[in-house]
Amino acid sequence: MNTILLGNLIKIRWIAIFGQLIAIFFVFYIIKIQIPFFEALIIILLSIGINFYSYYEERKNKTISNLKAFSFLLFDTMQLGVLLFLTGGILNPFSILILAPVITSASYLPASLTVILSLISILIIIILNFYFIPLNLTTELILPNIYYFGLVSSLIITVIFIAIYAYLFARSSRQISNALSASKLQILNQKKITEVGSLSAATAHELGTPLNTIFLILNDLLKDEKLKNDKYIFKDIVLLKSQADRCKEILQKLSQNPLKLKDKFLEKVKLTDLIKINFDKFNNNKKSLKIIENFEGSEPEIIYKDEIMYSLGNIIQNAVIYSIKNVTVELIYSNKRVNIKVFDDGTGFKKDIIDKLGEPYISKNNQGMGLGIFIAKNLIENMGGKIRFYNTEQNNAIVEISFDNSILKI
Repeated sequence: MNTILLGNLIKIRWIAIFGQLIAIFFVFYIIKIQIPFFEALIIILLSIGINFYSYYEERKNKTISNLKAFSFLLFDTMQLGVLLFLTGGILNPFSILILAPVITSASYLPASLTVILSLISILIIIILNFYFIPLNLTTELILPNIYYFGLVSSLIITVIFIAIYAYLFARSSRQISNALSASKLQILNQKKITEVGSLSAATAHELGTPLNTIFLILNDLLKDEKLKNDKYIFKDIVLLKSQADRCKEILQKLSQNPLKLKDKFLEKVKLTDLIKINFDKFNNNKKSLKIIENFEGSEPEIIYKDEIMYSLGNIIQNAVIYSIKNVTVELIYSNKRVNIKVFDDGTGFKKDIIDKLGEPYISKNNQGMGLGIFIAKNLIENMGGKIRFYNTEQNNAIVEISFDNSILKI
């Protein structure tokens, strides 16, 4: 299913219909140029009928399939071709409008359908050069054959150029739009996961105190000699104690969630902790992590942000995938900036894509969709940070991220 709304095609066709009606009435009754008026009117009325049918279809479904959209655009092309045949062929000043359906097809439909529609449009242009009803002008218009050839050639070249131009720009726009949608979805999922982790940690923390009180009371009841003599009550107390132990185990499991980093009593985190968490998450092949710390004293803490968690995780995941044995992360803190360099001991970035990294659907080794790096790059830059991709002298890949201290609120 494409993104063409049938309502838009209907509106455009109404504009074309009214323009065609005004043109033939103006030419026939005002300028007094003799044209097959009633034949042209019938062709326009046929287009009106198609538009009413389209309106009926729109009530059932706002969007349409690629094939049906192509069929509508093909009809518009054929209808315009017949009108041009009746009104002077390619010498008609409105012959340029044959480009309109091709542009729409190139912008929204697959390349194969656009090629077919372009070929049909070119065929119509060639036919109209030889077969048409001449306009009955007051003076005879004589043009050299070379002019006809140039006019046909220019229209054909324009159809091809506009089709390619519109298709390439529309495809790029669609890719970026899809990638940005994926970016929003990924960060939304990351936020939801973090919120669940925060809720788990908060639950374990808040329920710990009342559960401890319950244990104190249960222990006192179990020591009471009077209650021990009543086997029924004592049995219930033992059962209650076992269920309280079970609750304690569940809370301990919840408190082990590493995503509790965002909880209100752990709002600030260390970058080394985020790096280790993400490395452990994606390290399935027992590769090693080395963190080089370039700062004096204890490591500063930053405000936890989902954007940092996701983007850093994505870059570390790629380093783990493409490394052979080792992943190295170097942290450099200065008075103004924080630099994070992620190395791997793999084969490095290919020269033909290194300048394109960060664009949608570009991956390090032409594997996968390449959306991860695109999303990470956008998240970092939207926060005000910078990201660079380059190779070392040993041809190992480096991803360098830098933030102002004010962004991380150190």
